[in-house]
Amino acid sequence: MNKYKETFGVDISKDVFDVHGSNKGHDQYKNDEIGFKKFLKELPKGSLVVMEATGYYHYRLAQFLYKNGVVVSVVNPLSVKRFIQMKLAKVKTDKSDAKAICEYALINEVPIYNALTDTQSECLQLFRLLDTYLKQRTATKNKIHGEAVLGIPSKFVYRSLIRNKKQLNKEVAAIESKILSLVKEDQQEQLTLLISIPGIGQKTALFLIVVTDGFNKFETAAQLCSYVGITPTIRESGSSVRGRARISKVGNRKLRNLLFLCSFNACKHNKACREVYERIVNKGKSKKLALIAVANKLLKQSFAIAKSGRPYDETYVSVLPR
Repeated sequence: MNKYKETFGVDISKDVFDVHGSNKGHDQYKNDEIGFKKFLKELPKGSLVVMEATGYYHYRLAQFLYKNGVVVSVVNPLSVKRFIQMKLAKVKTDKSDAKAICEYALINEVPIYNALTDTQSECLQLFRLLDTYLKQRTATKNKIHGEAVLGIPSKFVYRSLIRNKKQLNKEVAAIESKILSLVKEDQQEQLTLLISIPGIGQKTALFLIVVTDGFNKFETAAQLCSYVGITPTIRESGSSVRGRARISKVGNRKLRNLLFLCSFNACKHNKACREVYERIVNKGKSKKLALIAVANKLLKQSFAIAKSGRPYDETYVSVLPR
């Protein structure tokens, strides 16, 4: 049982959002400024509003409510999905989803939402655009390679692809420069500290700072690792059936993927990470499991260095809570 006067589950779609109150029942509002204000006006004081992280749709409502003094929680949609599956619910509608979110929040401890600053919001938008352009650039490079293999039957197509790649290179460079300048305004010292870790590149350091609010969102390294979802998940059945090690699908996928890529370089140049990798591989475990453990180690090193304010030191032993 939570401490709030009333709990509201919200299911958001493009045009409307459905609301289910623990006492009030179901309502529906337009997903715009007018709908936000109407919902706020009808919201009892001391209430908790819970919604799923749905990319673009949840953000505006969460920010609006937070700035108007409402306690908001944004939960992982996979957690709610599993909760619904446990209930063996057969009917799935926006109305039933809002009710399920409400019921989930009534019996589970949910994280309290902290609104993003304008700089954080802009940085996250820039990272999303950067990710889009990087995917487009990779696809263009692959297409250029394919045309070359064919002997370039159409010079027009080939030249168009080359121009497109050059333009994407310019856009990527401009976005990376903008992100760097924004982070440097507030977090130059922390950026320098994170880059001192062998294996952590500038892009990963920037993203870490942005999504963790300079590591202020987390009190322990364990909380951060759970948020990122960088712990290995292994399925076992009985004593003979073993599943392959994989990275949990719960958490921040973009940051998780960046850290996993960093783990390859960290195995070569980061002493502590190399020791973790070799220890796991020498036990007969898979290399992927070892790399996941290295990514986990990198994240813990980043947390310790950010909190302590000390640059990377091979001989340093963290005494921070885990």
